[in-house]
Amino acid sequence: MLFMKYVSDKYKGNPHGMIIVPKGASFEDMVSLKGDKEIGDKVNKIIGKLAEENDLKGVIDVADFNDEDRLGKGKELQDRLSKLIGIFQGLDLTNNRADGDDLLGDAYEYLMRHFATESGKSKGQFYTPSEVSRILAKVIGINDDTSQDATVYDPTCGSGGMLIENKNYVEARYGDASRLSFHSQELSGTTWSLCKMNMLFHDIFDAEILQGDTITNPLHIENGELKRFDI
Repeated sequence: MLFMKYVSDKYKGNPHGMIIVPKGASFEDMVSLKGDKEIGDKVNKIIGKLAEENDLKGVIDVADFNDEDRLGKGKELQDRLSKLIGIFQGLDLTNNRADGDDLLGDAYEYLMRHFATESGKSKGQFYTPSEVSRILAKVIGINDDTSQDATVYDPTCGSGGMLIENKNYVEARYGDASRLSFHSQELSGTTWSLCKMNMLFHDIFDAEILQGDTITNPLHIENGELKRFDI
């Protein structure tokens, strides 16, 4: 929902935008559904249309807003989704560029901690705090001799915070990180989707984010061997 609001505010009506928001596939189209008896199914179709237009199938369309087990049935689902849309409707993200913050990563960290605490057991995943990512970005080896078109790799990228902090560090120190290329792999399908969205939140549109187990099935292969990266 946050992704839909963000790209609609930033790219709707922009023929040169990195994300295409086709007719009938914007957050405003969701707003028009408030109170609609078929709101869940129609929200799914709106998201699916944006996903198909931007090669994001399997990324932003994995959530089911018509799931009665999670959202309730009939009037309950209708009211709950209407209120949810109303919450995001109050946000203005037109000029927001994430400003160095790992928005989805922060949300993911909160949810992981919250549900791990609530259930009284670990979920087996640990989000790297942004402070740690910033320190690593500074000591990982980027210096005046680093090529402007260097390759950056994270074998277990999670929601992508480490890649984003490297981009932020290079931009802050050298003013431009546009020639860096970002590559990563992530086991969890849900977290992989978060990373794909998070890259777009931070204007990284050509990152190579692959899904799979890096240890048992590394997917970055070049000439039959493990591919090597600069950073």
